[in-house]
Amino acid sequence: MTTFMKKQADCIRFLAVDAVEKARSGHPGLPMGMADVMTVLYRDFLKYNPQDPLWPDRDRFVLSAGHGSMMLYAVLYLTGYENMTLDQLKNFRQLGSETPGHPEHNPAYGIETTTGPLGQGVANAVGMAMAERLLSHQYPEFMDHDTYVLAGDGCLMEGIAQEAISFAGHQQLSKLTLLFDDNGITIDGKTELAITINHQQFFESCGWHVVKVDGHDCDAIYAALQAAKAEHQKPTAILCKTVIGYGAPTKAGTEAVHGSPLGAQETELLREAFDWPYEPFEIPDELKQSWEAMPHRCNEAYSKWHNALELLPDDRRDDFFQRLNRQITFDSKADFSHTMATRLENKDMATRKCSDVVLSDLIKFVPELIGGSADLTGSNNTRVAGMMAIQAQHPFGNYIHYGIREHAMAGIMNGLATHGGFIPYGGTFLVFSDYCRASIRLSALMGLRVIYVLTHDSIGLGEDGPTHQPIEQLMSLRLIPNLLVFRPADLVETAEAWQCALQETSRPSAIVLSRQNLPQLNSWRENNQSEKGAYRLCSHSSVIQFTLIATGSEVSLALEVYEKLTEAGYKGALVSMPCTDYFEQLTPEEKTEIIGDESVSKFVIEAGTSKGWASILNQIVTVFGIDTYGVSAPKEDAYAHFGLTPDLLVKKIKSTLEE
Repeated sequence: MTTFMKKQADCIRFLAVDAVEKARSGHPGLPMGMADVMTVLYRDFLKYNPQDPLWPDRDRFVLSAGHGSMMLYAVLYLTGYENMTLDQLKNFRQLGSETPGHPEHNPAYGIETTTGPLGQGVANAVGMAMAERLLSHQYPEFMDHDTYVLAGDGCLMEGIAQEAISFAGHQQLSKLTLLFDDNGITIDGKTELAITINHQQFFESCGWHVVKVDGHDCDAIYAALQAAKAEHQKPTAILCKTVIGYGAPTKAGTEAVHGSPLGAQETELLREAFDWPYEPFEIPDELKQSWEAMPHRCNEAYSKWHNALELLPDDRRDDFFQRLNRQITFDSKADFSHTMATRLENKDMATRKCSDVVLSDLIKFVPELIGGSADLTGSNNTRVAGMMAIQAQHPFGNYIHYGIREHAMAGIMNGLATHGGFIPYGGTFLVFSDYCRASIRLSALMGLRVIYVLTHDSIGLGEDGPTHQPIEQLMSLRLIPNLLVFRPADLVETAEAWQCALQETSRPSAIVLSRQNLPQLNSWRENNQSEKGAYRLCSHSSVIQFTLIATGSEVSLALEVYEKLTEAGYKGALVSMPCTDYFEQLTPEEKTEIIGDESVSKFVIEAGTSKGWASILNQIVTVFGIDTYGVSAPKEDAYAHFGLTPDLLVKKIKSTLEE
């Protein structure tokens, strides 16, 4: 390693130290320890262009250990990303800056995904690598790049990372390289406090190629990255033995340098130790220019890519770019012909089966769709005729068997979406959305078009009992900002939910579906009623006394209640509310038109927690729900056990109306 190369790495170290010091918060230890690795990666291997950050064939770099964000911001500034200015570095962790405490998805700035919750970036990178492999088969003229992910000890302890690593090894994602910051320190202290593991054996057992290096030896790092590029059968893990807070005179190698500023005295000693006689945030011109020159080695690849692009037929070129960011529009008559034909059969059908029917149409004209399930394919109905399973020996297709890895499935789908070219959907039971929740939250935070198919939505699944019967999950998903939650009641609403989910380009969706058969309540309609969140399924034309509001499985139950109340002389309305998120976006006048004003008694029927409905409706409401755990019993007995039968509900509603 030359002295000059060391100084290039020191640019990262001191920008990170200075920014953390100025902000009086942050994580200097990782940037100081992994600066040498990052220097070699960006100088000699990563394919990128700061002048065109969205170049589709760029290599992807993911900082899974997102607490080390200042390392990434420093590199982006040094290599010349226009938006990552020195002022942005000086405003690290400040309100309104583009340099938050943990990286947030912003490809225009060179930030490929949101990280910070440890392990998420590993799963995202697996999704990106899978997206590249699939697209390289479909568009070999456009796609040929690598994915790199930097993970720390904390990342590799998280279950999502271990799930994703085993998945990537099974899929033989050979263009994926994981850089492990093996410093043996976490917040509490040495990792030996909590874990005993041989990382080399772990990765090898998962089907990875493993290289061990001194993370401060640039020549060894270079050789390891070369070996990763040469590996064509397996993903590569480069175990970089580093010192956290490398160079800090009294804090290096300890937890003290993980998540706190070095302090003025330690920073001054560090400057002396590294012979860095510069003011905070000052980078000598020679070093800054050397960093800005690093991307120039990619100019030939960039020009070659664009030249190849120009030689292609217009339709081929246009198809590729449309694929990367497709705007989905529907012609209901044409696109749902199979769906409508099935509807005319007038069969009772579980909404999970309705989803299967809709997907059978969608898969024909939305090539971006890539499906999957966490080992529940036959239960989630996520794979339809014509879909091809993706395996290492068959590395193309449009269906992924994720195995029993709910959390990694969600994180991998986020990676597929951030890469571009795919609209991923994946299935599991609603109750197991808890296993996915951190990744679902990040889908929403990033505004990704990811679709979660969550079946077995209530006590209606019956005998599997309280471990599998969701109670609080539905409402808890509704609490996630920017996540659309659909609970359709029949085939028509299911088709509308899919239509909404696909047309949304900046929000993920959860489509919640029943196991049990349900009657078909609606005739086919060209106008999507679910787009409003709620609509009147039945109503008296005169002034109403009550409004029944129900979702999904309970809409048909509410219809029976409505009919009995009507027979008894009460006048009311029945509202199906497949998407509370859309309903809450309506104006007060629009809401009143659907559910009535405050003089009308409101009753909600939903086989889940009663909490939250008063906030959704912004009115006084009586909720017939379930605020305990479920029971193991046939579905009819389970509903009766909780008082969710037409006769019992009619009796309770009459009592309230007559008060």
